[in-house]
Amino acid sequence: MSRKIKVLMVDDEERFRTITARILERKGYDTIMAESGEQALEMLAEKPDVVILDVKMGGMDGHETLQKIKESHPDLPVIMLTGHGALPSAQESLKSGAYDYLTKPCDVDLLTAKIKDAYFIHSRGIKAEPSVGDIMIPLENYTTIGPTATLKQGIEKLKESFTRLMSTDRLMVAGHRSILVFEGDEDLVGILGVKNLIATLRPGYLSAGKPSMADSLQYSPMFWTGLFTSRVKIIQDLQVGDVMSARPPMIDADANLMEAAEMLFERKVRRLVVKKEGRIVGVIREQELFFEMARLV
Repeated sequence: MSRKIKVLMVDDEERFRTITARILERKGYDTIMAESGEQALEMLAEKPDVVILDVKMGGMDGHETLQKIKESHPDLPVIMLTGHGALPSAQESLKSGAYDYLTKPCDVDLLTAKIKDAYFIHSRGIKAEPSVGDIMIPLENYTTIGPTATLKQGIEKLKESFTRLMSTDRLMVAGHRSILVFEGDEDLVGILGVKNLIATLRPGYLSAGKPSMADSLQYSPMFWTGLFTSRVKIIQDLQVGDVMSARPPMIDADANLMEAAEMLFERKVRRLVVKKEGRIVGVIREQELFFEMARLV
């Protein structure tokens, strides 16, 4: 790094302020301190790269100080700190332009990671990014079906979707290998994908437990010629609702892309259903995030 990141630490608790500043300096940051919101506004003249701002202070509190900072330095990233980490306070900070919000005592490694992220965004001039709703597949462009439809109908719908998309130049962007299953117009009850179809193809005896006397029983694939065709004929009349997977997790259309990435990773799913004002409006998948990554690099 060509120069140290300058951090303005604003907190009316002297012990916390000085200890945190000392730790940040040991980690290579240029740290300046203010004991009040009023003093913090004066120290903006020293051109800090990132502000660490306590919410609960005497006189001008953190929220008011944040608003004043944003009036004069709208692009300066501010990380809010508080020992009173209620969600409404965090939401208020976000609406007022805070970069992030952490509770005290906070892990110093987490704090320094947030400082680095904030500095990167500020130094690169990154203003905003699309929301989930901006890059999702709109519901009207996603294949849907009812739970009482047959698998034959589901397969035909998926085939139609593939054929339609393969005739365009957007196959890799818009193609999907699943169907949303709706009970009525608005009640999403599940999802039918190619993975469900393949799982249903397998004869039940392949998954059934073996009797203790038959531990050595093996099924040889060499004798399976014709089994694929016969199983397709057998399962085609099953109902979609009998083989579909559970409904994917929900995410708000206004959510940021990192939240979508985290949900996909933590829930171990490949798609999320997007809602806006309580209504399902689309789907965001791994592919949408990938192409956004590709656009950025």
